[in-house]
Amino acid sequence: MKFAMLLIILALWGGAVLPVSALDLRDVLFHTKEVGTVLFSHKAHIATGAQKNNCRACHDKIFDMKHPVRHTMADMAQGKSCGACHNASAAFPLAHCLRCHPVRNLALPVKETGPVEFTHQEHAGRTPCSTCHPALFIAGKNRPVGMAAMAKGTSCGVCHDGVKAFAVASCARCHSVTDITFKVKETGPVTFTHKNHAGRQSCQECHPKLYSYVKNRHGGMAAMEKGKSCGACHDGKAAFSVSDCSRCHPVKELTFPAKGLSAARFSHKSHLAKNRCEACHPGLYPLKRGKPVGMSAMEKGRSCGACHNGVKAFPVTASCGFCH
Repeated sequence: MKFAMLLIILALWGGAVLPVSALDLRDVLFHTKEVGTVLFSHKAHIATGAQKNNCRACHDKIFDMKHPVRHTMADMAQGKSCGACHNASAAFPLAHCLRCHPVRNLALPVKETGPVEFTHQEHAGRTPCSTCHPALFIAGKNRPVGMAAMAKGTSCGVCHDGVKAFAVASCARCHSVTDITFKVKETGPVTFTHKNHAGRQSCQECHPKLYSYVKNRHGGMAAMEKGKSCGACHDGKAAFSVSDCSRCHPVKELTFPAKGLSAARFSHKSHLAKNRCEACHPGLYPLKRGKPVGMSAMEKGRSCGACHNGVKAFPVTASCGFCH
């Protein structure tokens, strides 16, 4: 409602002050190039503080309704416009940008690793908005910046340098990673834990040199023993050797029924403390459970008898109580 109309209404009321509740108080939208749209609520402002039910607190002393002037944030910081009250004394300070400027979380598309979520609220709680806007990022769509550029101090890398904030090399802090389960026909599924590995070395040690960011071909144990895939690190020096099978492949204790005797117990844990998996698999035992072998066959060097011959280990003819 224009100021002239307000004067006419006041005149019709005989000079009496018109109740604020009778006015058509509309929200006002201010469009800014740098930080989007700002909503000003007349009802919210007229309800509290020194301006409660008092339009003259702002009009025309602070805001000239006949000759409105567009003020910048720099003007407000000097006490003009909204800054007349928003000075941390009469009302919250101008530095609390999110109280007026709407922000939302951003999903930044990344082809290799999937979208990265940027949370405005989390960052605004740690640093002033002016740290990023408009010097680093303009309001609206920005050109994507790669990790190499960030590592040189552009974009997110201005703060995420390992001093002001965690370094951009801490990839898992922003890029979502999941555990990966590899299907292994012989031994059952093997789980690769990104979280466990990322806590020990940087992501760049594996990506993209050893593994692309999308689906990779499954590498066999023979290839790993030659330094490929997991074997690039799991060589017994940088990390435990790929020959330590039970560190990745699930093993369990086995029980074999025996006619006329108590069941025979086989402990993987006990045998792995003294032998490598290759001593038994797959030469003596396929990785899938096969047909049971009797004692007479073992005495001829088959199955357990290949080692339990009285030379490498106690003979199968020794006290039955060792196994049964």
